Amino acid sequence: MGLNKNSIFAWASFIIFLVATAIVLLGVLKYKDHAIGFSVVGIGFFAISWVFNALKGRI
Repeated sequence: MGLNKNSIFAWASFIIFLVATAIVLLGVLKYKDHAIGFSVVGIGFFAISWVFNALKGRI
C-alpha cells in the first residue's frame, strides 16, 4: 500500500482523534475525580488532530 503525504496526515489525524476521544471518555467515565485534567489533555489532542487535518494538502 503506497502512502503519500496526504494519506499519512489523514491517518495520523484519525488516530489522534481516537486517542483524544478515549482520553476524554476515560476521564468522564472511569476517573471522575480527575475528569478536568483528562478533559484538558483530550482537548489538546483534539487540537493537534485538527492541525494535522488542516495540514493535509499543504505540505
